[in-house]
Amino acid sequence: MTALHAPPAAPEVLARCTALVRPALREAVDRLHPWTAEMAAYSFGWCEVGGTPTTTPGGKGVRQALAVLGARAAGADARTAIPAAVAVELVHTFSLLHDDIMDGDATRRRRPAVWKAYGTGPAVLAGDALFALAVETLATVPQGARAVRLLSTALTDLVRGQADDLLFTGRPHTGPDRVTTEEYRAMAEAKTGALLGCACALGAALGGADEDTTNALDRVGRHLGIAFQLVDDVLGIWGDPTVTGKPAGGDLREGKKTYPVLAALTSPAARALPDLLNSPERTQEAAALIEAAGGRTAALTEARTHTATARTLLTRTPLATPAVEDLLTVLDYLVGRDL
Repeated sequence: MTALHAPPAAPEVLARCTALVRPALREAVDRLHPWTAEMAAYSFGWCEVGGTPTTTPGGKGVRQALAVLGARAAGADARTAIPAAVAVELVHTFSLLHDDIMDGDATRRRRPAVWKAYGTGPAVLAGDALFALAVETLATVPQGARAVRLLSTALTDLVRGQADDLLFTGRPHTGPDRVTTEEYRAMAEAKTGALLGCACALGAALGGADEDTTNALDRVGRHLGIAFQLVDDVLGIWGDPTVTGKPAGGDLREGKKTYPVLAALTSPAARALPDLLNSPERTQEAAALIEAAGGRTAALTEARTHTATARTLLTRTPLATPAVEDLLTVLDYLVGRDL
């Protein structure tokens, strides 16, 4: 199988966008209560528990970069997207704080998750504070009503997707109540794609784009989100823990209904897979059988399909060419990461 490869320019594009947004993001976090501000700073990798400054690597800044590129794609100055970029980054971090609690994930980016470092209650509070701050950030811009509507729609979808993801865990691997790949795609679009689409659309909206343009960019982000989640699923089973920061086979031990699992279960070659999935100590055998039954290939093929759809949307929508090139570079990088 041929892996997708990241173009070398993508990290520079992300770094340039996040450098533009970082001062405003820090300024927003500083407006919080000192305790929630410290937890937020910890989650961004800016400090240790207790507030001692650090340079721990944070996330890639994907959503804030998409907001900046959305504004540039609409022909506007990148700085017009800063409130959108701050808002989507705050919402993304809020969702991670709560997701780690719901999933019982003790680590995030090779450090204790906020709920492990500060406690469950404080982590919930910090997430709530970030959510409120995101809404406040958008409400104060001239296009505030439109911006808040876009964000609230994405948040509604995000919650729906997270609810489905949690419910999937309790459903059987086989039979009429099994999770289908179609249900999975809908969940991934809502849980991951909605905020990526919102980032692109919000940046464009603050840059003065019309409804057709913002809708097209929203669809680009949603397809990217599905592809992004599919790649996450592959890395969750076969990824290198030293690269991903997650234990090998963690998704299998947690019983997650990821796309490679769902696709493999449709193959006659995977008759023994349900028993392996119900035995957490046999994750290596399960991973090997999922791959042999075509689950890994199916997930990457599906990711490429959504990537191609996103590319087509970008090239067919009247947008500023340099920004489209940067968006295409970031898209390919995110779908090809670490495979």
